[in-house]
Amino acid sequence: MTASLLSALSQNAVSAFAEGPRLLADVGGTNARFALEVAPGQFERIDVLSCAAFPTLADAMRAYLASPAVAAAAPAIRHAAIAIANPIDGDEVRMTNHHWEFSIEAMRVDCGFDTLLVVNDFSALARSLPHLAAGHKVQVGGGAVRAHSPLGLLGAGTGLGVSGLIPAGEGWTALRSEGGHVSFSPVNEVEVAVLQYAWREFPHVSAERFLSGDGLELLYRALAQQAGRAVPALSAPEISRRACAGECDLCDQAVEVFCGMLGTVAGNLAITLGAQGGIYIGGGIVPKLGARFAQSSFRCRFEQKGRFAGYLAQVPTYVITAEYPAFLGVSAILAEKLAA
Repeated sequence: MTASLLSALSQNAVSAFAEGPRLLADVGGTNARFALEVAPGQFERIDVLSCAAFPTLADAMRAYLASPAVAAAAPAIRHAAIAIANPIDGDEVRMTNHHWEFSIEAMRVDCGFDTLLVVNDFSALARSLPHLAAGHKVQVGGGAVRAHSPLGLLGAGTGLGVSGLIPAGEGWTALRSEGGHVSFSPVNEVEVAVLQYAWREFPHVSAERFLSGDGLELLYRALAQQAGRAVPALSAPEISRRACAGECDLCDQAVEVFCGMLGTVAGNLAITLGAQGGIYIGGGIVPKLGARFAQSSFRCRFEQKGRFAGYLAQVPTYVITAEYPAFLGVSAILAEKLAA
């Protein structure tokens, strides 16, 4: 065994947690992602479970812990942290985009943890932003980071997550925001028409109503109705796939309207927070659009703020390409909790 390998093994042994691996989870309305953190920032045994396959979050967590690879690596877990797509206010959690509900303390006792921390998923994702490597984000458009400035975060998936990161001394404070539920504001005739279409079904149309998986499907139906076209029902992933492949002009239009709307909401967030440290785009939809997103009207609409166009032209926008970025954030939050 080489000296360099022995040195690396020694460093890993020193950096491993004295109380054993920690359990981390990132729970959305569709999937629950689990990992073991075996040392600071070192994630292993990552698995993605379908939320629909389990009656409760505790059942999904127990299934992950009982899998042979995880059980062998961590027969007992003392500390766990969950980032979940839901506001967290007290002990009782009832998911807005899924049927799961639970008591944090009851689940801690049931699963045998010493510590169980539950935080909003976008607060956790926001905490990951300073730790993203250059290869885990792609800049769209111009602008440059201004040091020691707030960061903004948006992510469209099952819902529309919103958060921000504010400098606080030597560290950061993540905002617990539900900004995806602000009222949607159209900026052109096409968006007025799709808003009127949505009003037939929903008395309140939020930004999330369009900027989510269900929202992309709603845009597709609204644009078809506006064009007087009878079209087959398509899922959001299929709409995105056909748009990126150039197979369907209506799918491409739906994606383009989606990206433009997201640009407006991102610009609103940048102005609201003074986010001169940048705006980051996560979630399950945009990172998969790749070059189609970079070529869309997103950045143009981001800067389209009249007298504040010059201000926003200086603010960079990034797409998060890291596969599991929320683990970085929830890990940092758990570490702070245990160190307190």
